[in-house]
Amino acid sequence: MSLSRRDFAKRSAYTGAGVALVGSAGVLATAPGALAAEATDAGAAGVADNHGHGGASLGYGPLVEDPKGILALPKGFRYKIITRTGETKLESGESTPSNHDGTATFEGSRGATLLVNNHELAGPRSNWPHPVPLIEGLVYDPAASGGCTVVEVSKHGDHVTEWVGIAGTATNCAGGRTPWGTWLTCEETEDKAGQNGMTKDHGYVFEVDPHDRKANRDPKPIKALGRYAHEAVVVDPKRGHLYLTEDASGPNGLLYRWVPPHGFEHGRGKLGQLKDDAGVLQAPKCYDSGGNFVDDLSRATKTGTVYGVDWETVPDRDAKSVSVRKQFKDGEITRARKLEGMWWADGGAYIVSSFARKESPVQHDGQVWFYDPKRRTLTLKVLLGVNPDPSKDGAFDGPDNITVSPYGGLVIAEDGEGIQHLFGATEDGRTYPIARNDLNIGTAEEPEFSEFTGVVFSPDGSTLFANIQVPGIMLAITGPWRRQR
Repeated sequence: MSLSRRDFAKRSAYTGAGVALVGSAGVLATAPGALAAEATDAGAAGVADNHGHGGASLGYGPLVEDPKGILALPKGFRYKIITRTGETKLESGESTPSNHDGTATFEGSRGATLLVNNHELAGPRSNWPHPVPLIEGLVYDPAASGGCTVVEVSKHGDHVTEWVGIAGTATNCAGGRTPWGTWLTCEETEDKAGQNGMTKDHGYVFEVDPHDRKANRDPKPIKALGRYAHEAVVVDPKRGHLYLTEDASGPNGLLYRWVPPHGFEHGRGKLGQLKDDAGVLQAPKCYDSGGNFVDDLSRATKTGTVYGVDWETVPDRDAKSVSVRKQFKDGEITRARKLEGMWWADGGAYIVSSFARKESPVQHDGQVWFYDPKRRTLTLKVLLGVNPDPSKDGAFDGPDNITVSPYGGLVIAEDGEGIQHLFGATEDGRTYPIARNDLNIGTAEEPEFSEFTGVVFSPDGSTLFANIQVPGIMLAITGPWRRQR
């Protein structure tokens, strides 16, 4: 059923423009792991408290410089290196592939944890010294460099082994864990056969099973989910819908919803059995509380802003001649810059818009939205103002991969300018540091720090895994975790 702008405006009139229809910030914060914040102006100093201030009870204290020059953590926390490109080996003998990105955890046998790890490698294999090896039977396109590996970590947190889950895919950026225990890996590219050395079309989603290696043989793209510069995907376990993000510009990318065909039941390998045109792929059309069309999510400058959402059908999801996001005219759908990480929790999807600059109506250094499928609304939960000096420690910018913490709120991987952090965002919108990347891959005169990726907790919540994308390091962080209030 469509949510018309008139219906949304009528419902919003009872609460006022920009105020959540589902209740006040205090009510929203009662949901486990949910976020909420009082209205905050994006133009004001200290938006979302992105300097980490907020009282002694917030966070875990200041970060302590790492004598090994890899990861600064609060006192009492420690880390282990699980994989490192050029040092750790796959069971087949090759080096761990480089450019670690999106990651998910799964319960293994005897207390072990399995992690499916994307490797964001674009273009031909000759571009990279450590591409994903082309293991027989697991290759989609032998010309492509990317793919996924599966890492096994013992219950004591030690690296056990690593093997290839899928190879011959391109620019595997983020993805999403499914309720049935598999990983959906997403290609962030629109390369077609004949472009950048590729022999097949790319820009698809593939399913990887960490438990059943035979299920990963003869990989096929899930074309029903569309071909575009995919970022992340989440599954609505109640309705069966999938939500997907797109990181693209010129014009800005889109959030997508895939509605399964009538009678379809999810499960291991079921998505791969669908016809290419199965179900319906849609893009959002948002309205504010006055019933006015919203062209871009950057228009929201206060946390607590709520938009109603209608969904418009994508004409050609396989983008045979025109990129999906370019198939809509201005005024037909709502866009956003750098739609990145997603996580399903609290009955909906947390969605990141990493930053916005001159290609967007309003500039910011990060938004986190929450889509409520029951009410068909998008609510702005976290807003980071433009960081005036990314080279200085203290402020946060450029959120990317996210996870909902078992200790409350979100944990966010930073992919901004300058210094890179893992940071938390509490239920009332405040932020605090968890880790800082101290590995300088630049020079002393011009330091450079790679982004954090793949932030995710172990199934038992005791370990936070995260990656430093370049050169490619997977880290396991443990310590005195506690609930953040």
